[in-house]
Amino acid sequence: MHERAGQTAQPQDLVDLDALMAAYTDISPDPSEPAQRVAFGTSGHRGSSLDGAFNEAHILATTQAIVEYRASQGIGGPLVMGRDTHALLLPAFQTALQVLAANDVTVLVDSRDSWTPTPAVSHAILALNSEGGRGQADGIVVTPSHNPPRDGGFKYNPPSGGPAGSDATGAIAARANELLEAGLDGVRRVSDERARSHAGSYDFLGRYVDDLPSVLDLDAIRAAGVRIGADPLGGASVEYWGEIAERHRLDLTVINPEVDPRFSFMPLDADGKIRMDCSSPSVMGGVVATMSGGAPYDIATGNDADSDRHGIVTPDGGLMNPNHFLAVAISYLFAHRSEWRKDVAVGKTLVSSSMIDRVVAALGRRLLEVPVGFKHFVPGLLDGSVGFGGEESAGASFLRHDGTTWTTDKDGLILGLLASEIQAVTGESPSQLYAHLVAQHGDPAYARVDAPADREQKARLAALSPDDVSADTLAGEPITDVLTKAPGNGEAVGGLKVVTENAWFAARPSGTEDVYKIYAESFKGADHLAQVQDAAREVVGAALEG
Repeated sequence: MHERAGQTAQPQDLVDLDALMAAYTDISPDPSEPAQRVAFGTSGHRGSSLDGAFNEAHILATTQAIVEYRASQGIGGPLVMGRDTHALLLPAFQTALQVLAANDVTVLVDSRDSWTPTPAVSHAILALNSEGGRGQADGIVVTPSHNPPRDGGFKYNPPSGGPAGSDATGAIAARANELLEAGLDGVRRVSDERARSHAGSYDFLGRYVDDLPSVLDLDAIRAAGVRIGADPLGGASVEYWGEIAERHRLDLTVINPEVDPRFSFMPLDADGKIRMDCSSPSVMGGVVATMSGGAPYDIATGNDADSDRHGIVTPDGGLMNPNHFLAVAISYLFAHRSEWRKDVAVGKTLVSSSMIDRVVAALGRRLLEVPVGFKHFVPGLLDGSVGFGGEESAGASFLRHDGTTWTTDKDGLILGLLASEIQAVTGESPSQLYAHLVAQHGDPAYARVDAPADREQKARLAALSPDDVSADTLAGEPITDVLTKAPGNGEAVGGLKVVTENAWFAARPSGTEDVYKIYAESFKGADHLAQVQDAAREVVGAALEG
């Protein structure tokens, strides 16, 4: 824990915007350097211009690669584009428009020339495709999500509306790196003026906000007079929350409407960096403090910069652990969405809490357990076979009241409003409802820690099979399962998960650091969790050596 974690950023913590913006065009990435190549993680390509990892050349090459990919897939409809409030994203947005216009791709941008949350882009793609008549629509979201102000990010969403699968991102990254290696030979580009005149407009905000009653019981929130505080954390949801309050007549206050690409008003995260992580106690400390002692709100919520994540704060429980709120949301939704099909499943990632497993079993519903990455929920959310899909990192979405698709990407806005719906309908806070779940199912201790691993070790970890685990017990309990493929869809987990009756751990290599991540949980308390974590290091170490 950094000594100033939770304290407001100081001048020395702030990024030099002039240097950051100059580096975007001045630094040419070296494609022979792995850290400077285009690489799509679970949420697109990310990096900083200062490191030669997010520069004009990356965006030129990646956008051209997307143009070629969508042509190869027969995607000929409009491409919608959104961006959040990070500094690098406006020049990246403009660069992408230049390439799209040069390739005669129909592009729709925000009619207000402003920021667009990731869920509003997903909503727009699905809406355009349901209307038909112009070919399949897809999209680009220019965002590094909750990453520090020095970073940029670039994400592709295909016609399904959600994050692109690895087949698509692999092809796009490979072609983008070919273009980098060729000195951008093959990239088409027009002037910024021509690009702007080429782009059409789309009312992302109006279409999204006006459609919210189809997925949430806003009447109940209004009738109960739930007082809501919403903190955009300087991100793309800032204008959306105000419009939600006005258009739906909710008692909702935007806690901090300030937008600053340096995010100078942000408290530092646990490691001393500025990070818009609405699930971090350090980042959300100001909101928690506001809610304590005569709280002005019944529910407070926060979003990361592109608004695909949620943080829920209650007067009685403070900032909820993301796993806890996911469990409450699932328990509530499947009891209050009578129009959903009886065979609709609950989606969770392998590293999410087993409290969800127990809640789902009690509901008599089917559990769909998938690898990390929201892309794995897209097919089910699209065809209505998955009612709720959620990640332990505070990202989730769910179906409309009638059981049809809302979004196929994470939506921090509707999860924040769901907390208020829960309060309105049940008369209890989500924290109180989680206490009921604990009384019924037990009280799990959950944590994530890192362990050192070099590139070769990380590659071996990602390629492990169940046979590579020789242990038969974990922290005193018999091992009941070893997973290297997700039971929900058979996809590789990129590591392994070891399960006992009352505990589990999962180990996955980091894509950006020389570590692997150990997620662990125990229903036998914090001391047993520590034993599970120690045993996890031993099990993984033995598997890597073997």
